[in-house]
This record gives sequence, C-alpha cells and structure tokens, in this order.
Amino acid sequence: MAAPAPKQEELQPHAVRDQLPAVSYCLTSPPPWPEAILLGFQHYLVMLGTTVIIPTALVPQMGGGNEEKARVIQTLLFVAGINTLIQTFLGTRLPAVIGGSYTFVAPTISIILAGRYSGIADPHEKFLRIMRGTQGALIVASTLQIILGFSGLWRIVVRLLSPLSAAPLVALVGFGLYELGFPSVAKCIEIGLPQILLLVALSQYIPHLLPLVGTAFERFAVIMSIVVVWLYAFFLTVGGAYKNAAPKTQFHCRTDRSGLVGGAPWISVPYPFQWGAPTFDAGEAFAMMAASFVALVESTGAFIAVSRYASATPCPPSIMSRGIGWQGVGILLGGLFGTANGSSVSVENAGLLGLTRVGSRRVVQISAGFMIFFSVLGKFGAVFASIPGPIIAAIYCLLFAYVGMAGVGFLQFCNLNSFRTKFILGFSLFMGLSVPQYFNEYTSVAGFGPVHTHARWFNDMINVVFSSKAFVGGAVAYFLDNTLHRRDGTVRKDRGHHFWDRFRSFKTDPRSEEFYSLPFNLNKFFPSF
Repeated sequence: MAAPAPKQEELQPHAVRDQLPAVSYCLTSPPPWPEAILLGFQHYLVMLGTTVIIPTALVPQMGGGNEEKARVIQTLLFVAGINTLIQTFLGTRLPAVIGGSYTFVAPTISIILAGRYSGIADPHEKFLRIMRGTQGALIVASTLQIILGFSGLWRIVVRLLSPLSAAPLVALVGFGLYELGFPSVAKCIEIGLPQILLLVALSQYIPHLLPLVGTAFERFAVIMSIVVVWLYAFFLTVGGAYKNAAPKTQFHCRTDRSGLVGGAPWISVPYPFQWGAPTFDAGEAFAMMAASFVALVESTGAFIAVSRYASATPCPPSIMSRGIGWQGVGILLGGLFGTANGSSVSVENAGLLGLTRVGSRRVVQISAGFMIFFSVLGKFGAVFASIPGPIIAAIYCLLFAYVGMAGVGFLQFCNLNSFRTKFILGFSLFMGLSVPQYFNEYTSVAGFGPVHTHARWFNDMINVVFSSKAFVGGAVAYFLDNTLHRRDGTVRKDRGHHFWDRFRSFKTDPRSEEFYSLPFNLNKFFPSF
C-alpha cells in the first residue's frame, strides 16, 4: 500500500525569524535573582579562560614571575568588569562580556622582542619597561575605535552589511577559534575528554531524559561539569598520577601548577599607571592599531551573534557604532591600567548565551560584579583561575560552535539556490580559513611572517590583519556582496538585504527602543539614528 501524500503544511520551509525563538530569558527579561546570580558566576568562570591564558603566555616572556602574572590577571579581570558594565549600560546594551583578545597577542610579542629591551639584565625591570611599552601602544590604538565608533563612521560600514555578508563573518568568529578547542583538550586528554562528554550529556541529553529537572542541567551544565572534572583532576594530582610525568604534562594536567594562588595578594585594587608612566613608539603603536581594527571587525561579528542569542532584533548600525566607541574606551582603560592586552567581545561568553538559552542583560552585569570582586580579592580569584587549561578548552568546543552556528543561521534570510550566494559564501569561508593558515604556517616554520621587510611595524600590521580568519572571511564576503551584480533586481532579495531594512535605523522598528535605548532617559541627550 502506497504511503499517504504529505500534508501541504509539511512541505513548507521553516519560517524566517527576526528574533531567535525558544530563548528562556531574552535581553530585557531577567531570571529570578538566585538563578541570575548563579548564571552570572557561570559567565565569570567561562571568561576566566582567556583572562588566564593570555597573561600566562605573555608575562614570562616579558620577564615576569608568578607574582607579576597574578597581578596582570587581576588587572585584566578588573578592567574586563568595568568594560562589561560600560558596554551593558552605555554601549550596545547587549549582554556582551568585554574581555581580553587573542588578536592583540602578536603585536605584544613584537614589543617583547624589540631590541631596546634585550640589554636589560634585571627580569623585573625588563617586565616593567615592556609593560609600559604595551601601555603606550594600547593607548594610541584605542583612538581608532573611539573615533570610528563615536563619529558614526562605523555606522556607515555596518549599514552595508546584509545577512549574506554577515554569515561568514559571524561563523568565522566562532569556528575560526578551532585551534583553541580540541588541540588544547588533547594536552591532557584524560581530563579534557571527560569534560566534553559530561558537558554534552548534561546540557543536551539530561534535559530530555529528566524533563522535571532538565532546565537546571541545561542552564548550569558548565558549573556542574567543571566541579566534577576539576575534582577528578584534583584526585589524580594528589594520587600521584603525574608524579613521573613530563614537565609539560604536569603543567597542563595538575591542579597545583599555575602558581597563581601563591603569587596573588590577598587584597589588591588595580589602579592606573600602577607599572609606571607609559612609553610610546610610533611603529609599535601602528602595529597595535592594526590589531585594534581587526578586533573591531571581530567584535562586530560577535555583537551580531550576541543579539541573536539574546533574542533581540538585529542591532541597528548606530547602536553598533556606539558600542564600538565604548569598546575603544575599554582598550584605553587597558592601556592606562596596564593589562598587556586589548579588549574585545568575549566569544566564549556569547556562546554561553546560546548554551543556556538565557540572554538576559542583568546576568552579564552580575558577572561583571564577580569579575571586579574577585580581581580585588586576589587569593580567592586565583583559586578559580587555576582551573586546568584542558577543562576550559573542552568548554570552548561547545561555546565556539554555538557562535559559529549563529552565523550559519543568517543564511535563512538568503537564497541558497542562487549561484551568486553559493560563490560569495563558499569563497569567503574558504579564504577566511586558507589565508590565515598560510600566514600561521609560514610564521611557525620561519619564525616571522610572509611579509618581512626592514620596517618591523609594517610587517606586524600586515601579518596581524591576515592572520585573523574572521577578518579575512568577513572582508571578502563584504566586498563581494557589495560589488558583485549589485544592481541586479533579484540580487537584493537573494542576499537577504530586504529582511534587515527596518533595522537600519533606530527609529524604524519599535522594538529597537525596548532593546537598545540608553538608561536614565539618556536618549534625550544622546539620540540614536
């Protein structure tokens, strides 16, 4: 007997949604206070990964020891808390954590290797001199984002974004960080792999098997899995499992090898110019400005992902420009306080919004409170900061994937049967992965990038720009989408441009007022367009 013909509604494609459905708490709907506090603490734990990894890699090269490393982590955490509060109150007002950025690592290493520091014998003095050099470069670099953001120039760029050009940018903001995922998990597979399996089980399977308590597992899977695996790693450490292991294995697997608890003070409040007066070098400032521009592009993609997982409407260009301006202020604060690193939107925290299905602004503001609190109480903060790296990397495997899929989700607005769409999407994604791979491979073999002239600052500028997967892929997609057959009548619909028309101005959609208006009636003094 032949199967019955499918009903007409079964043949219809899924509906296009301006706002992501099935989000438990959207941007403006906070959870109950106990739940919000626990979710905020979870965001704090997630952002600790980048906050610890970057100083751990940089400070020893600068000449610093465990004490300096602990203080830099405290400072980076303190500034991240301030920047997150600024962004959620005065910037885009999205639930975006503003933390450290891997984009600024390359120009910082270039400063570390500068010849004028090679003759300093005292490690502490060398650390202070290099730190002051990074401060000066960050202060100058911050002006780029401040000018582009507050002048409204970045608004002009964002207005030309369509769903088609946004998709590769946002996708590569997440997927482009794959090197920080399983390769880092594999450095201690016996704790990294259980973390991945447990997190997937708690967040994806348990909520369906135990529907009555499933919501708690879904929202707090990160905390639960970290506690279990961290305890397991602790027992492996005290049980002598790594007693005769190689030093590198012990560093990644043991729970007592970070040196942060011993090096951190009990109470310490970071303050501007705590390392001394910044020093300035024109070449280093230009290289850091290139990193600032790359971080600006990457943060634009991350803001778009955050707005999606917060179940908000697409961020109007004027609001995005305002957020970039305040992010520039965040980089300026990093230069003043001495974090040795710039600021951008935390990609892992953007992914956490998707994992928990909680996009509440209040939750992220609470997490900023935890950042400031534990940066002042150094010993307590250092305990959480000493979580082994492979555990954090395992969490990244899920969170970065969520951000990448936020970008893929924008293809619902595009015509995937169009050969123009297929070309732009495929070519931009491929080049976004292939070009940085070439630059990174060349650097790992030769010790310097493909661009190797006598002007070190120029080399750094080019190498930083083309080492970013999101920047390369997003730039290719943006250029092609705005130049290829643009006057063709069907192209506008194929690229999904018409779906975002009402969000290109702050006032053309009433929901923008609900999600993005400034608090305390400040819109009267600082209107959005």
